[in-house]
Amino acid sequence: MTSVHAWSASRASDAAVGGRRLSQRPAGRGILWRLSQTADRPSEGEHRRLLPLHAARQEMALESENSSSVLQPDHSCLFIIQVRGTHVSSCRHLRVLFSSSVLNLCELVALRPDLAQLKKVLYFHENQLVYPVRKDQERDFQYGYNQVLSCLVSDVVVFNSRFNMESFLSSILSFMKKIPDHRPKNLDRLIRPKCVVLSYPVQFPDVSSLLPEHKLRHLCRSAETLQSDHRIFKAQTSQPQTSRCEEDPVQSSSEPRSVLTPVQHSESVDQVNPLHIVWPHRWEHDKNPEMFFNTLIKLKEKQLDFKLSVLGETFTDVPEIFSSSQHLLQSHILNWGFLSSKDQYLKVLCDADVVVSTSKHEFFGVAMLEAVHCGCFPLCPKALVYPEIFPDQYLYSTPEQLCKRLQELCRIPDIARRHIVMVDTSLYSWTSLKPQFQALLSVESP
Repeated sequence: MTSVHAWSASRASDAAVGGRRLSQRPAGRGILWRLSQTADRPSEGEHRRLLPLHAARQEMALESENSSSVLQPDHSCLFIIQVRGTHVSSCRHLRVLFSSSVLNLCELVALRPDLAQLKKVLYFHENQLVYPVRKDQERDFQYGYNQVLSCLVSDVVVFNSRFNMESFLSSILSFMKKIPDHRPKNLDRLIRPKCVVLSYPVQFPDVSSLLPEHKLRHLCRSAETLQSDHRIFKAQTSQPQTSRCEEDPVQSSSEPRSVLTPVQHSESVDQVNPLHIVWPHRWEHDKNPEMFFNTLIKLKEKQLDFKLSVLGETFTDVPEIFSSSQHLLQSHILNWGFLSSKDQYLKVLCDADVVVSTSKHEFFGVAMLEAVHCGCFPLCPKALVYPEIFPDQYLYSTPEQLCKRLQELCRIPDIARRHIVMVDTSLYSWTSLKPQFQALLSVESP
């Protein structure tokens, strides 16, 4: 990869990256990001992280140390761009401008026309045109309008999923109709040729030491079988997902892994233990906690035994359903609330049997992939981004279908514990996606 200077322009507030701040660091060969954490927090959703900057920093820094073309420190700097009120230094040595879609790139380039010469890459981890609001009147028009204009001045527009891209492009026409007078036409046709889909790269940890015995017991299928399953599933769905594989204790989390497979034992695998259900999402209305808790209350009314872990972070306005459900489901609860330790968070995921999403809004879904990486059986809506990642057997269309699936799993927990989850999480790792990001951030690429 040709040496490139890059300027990572993103929102520097803690809210934008979940308590983490981007900071300046000289770039070596390729693109280098730095991430400094204000706390050791678990990964509970992609909205908290623009990119897996730890992985990028470590990988690129290693290459820089071993490369003869290392750039000198004074040849490259990364600048942090807030939405308002940030000083921008000279870009004389810069070649690439990488920005999050939360930045008004159009405004920035208008104020600093010297930046127009850079290759401008705009990354969408979500889009404001279809972001769920209680009432459409509450939608802030300016945020969505900024994103449309930013696309027009970008050279490359990157989306973390096809759902994110298509939902954005297909909504531009109706969104622009809200303008009272002149309404630009065919903006989606201008933007689409610039668009690419590049999955959000996740840094999956090695969880082999945290997995319970019954998950480790079934690590017996080879990476070759996993690749064979990948080709079959890809041919059936035209999506880049394959058999789900678990971490081999002797392998790095970035390498091909074996997958869980049923072993013909006469004994049951912890069959006497109740099903452990985990919900690792933000405590907000767009995650639809009402549907989740109403389903669990129905399970309780049917006198089905299960254990519950409700993780995720809380914000200013916590939906009332959480406090009322905590009281009603108290006898089932193992964990309740945000876990400040990443190891604790991963341990709960490893101990759980089933991970559930009831989201009304999801453009990628890091929390679900992390749970699958830890051996959980996923249940997701047949909507949003989920069909891109999860085969049909893990999708439900109605609350009744979700309730029926959970009833079955509560009665026979081994169905989840012995199942091979047909999702290969390594496809979404930084190791797998790094070459694509390198190509994206090279000056030679379009």
